[in-house]
Amino acid sequence: MEIKKAVVLVSGGLDSATVLAMASKQGFACHCLAFDYGQRHRSELDAGQRVSDEFGASAHKLVKLDLQAIGGSALTDDSIAVPEGNGVGEPSSEAPSPKDPSSNIPVTYVPARNTVFLSIALGWAEVLGATDIFIGVNAVDYSGYPDCRPEYIAAFENMANLATRASVEGQPFHIHTPLISMTKAEIIKQGVDLGVDYSLTVSCYQASSGGLACGRCDSCQIRQQGFAEAQIPDPTRYK
Repeated sequence: MEIKKAVVLVSGGLDSATVLAMASKQGFACHCLAFDYGQRHRSELDAGQRVSDEFGASAHKLVKLDLQAIGGSALTDDSIAVPEGNGVGEPSSEAPSPKDPSSNIPVTYVPARNTVFLSIALGWAEVLGATDIFIGVNAVDYSGYPDCRPEYIAAFENMANLATRASVEGQPFHIHTPLISMTKAEIIKQGVDLGVDYSLTVSCYQASSGGLACGRCDSCQIRQQGFAEAQIPDPTRYK
């Protein structure tokens, strides 16, 4: 019996590593997709390759994009500072309320990033003959990104099934978001149960070239708090 293929977006961070573990556990032949889009935290690219290798991915494709050309984000424009908080559980003043995603979307939002990434994932899935795409978006530990909401994912899946030859010919696509309603602590516990080695991952928005985390940006602090709440030692390497 032929193993079903899936495209898994792998950034090198904690969430995408967990999603890859979940897809592997479900028996998918995982084709991992990463993006070199001009992000300042480029060490996540090496982390993504490490995670793919760890789980024996069927393929790991790195696609180069130039989102620096349009800018508009602290992750792609060095002239925009990455917001920093004051400690674990104390996000920066720019962090929005989880209950009000329209308020003060942080400068780490990359314009249309998930739409661009999912579009390329959709194209590769169609080439591979895969109908399943996995992405580690999360709407609980919410950073304020509009393209991490369930309604966005539902809309993209609907678009995908209107826009592709595969779907028109009877092979509809499904966008899997297994983390979307989980807390960071729940994600970490699930990943540990599935054998994820989180020391391989990089979540920091301004990690060093060697993958050392700053411990101060919102992403670091959400990660730190997740390990604390999960009561699991944090394996992150800090500057």
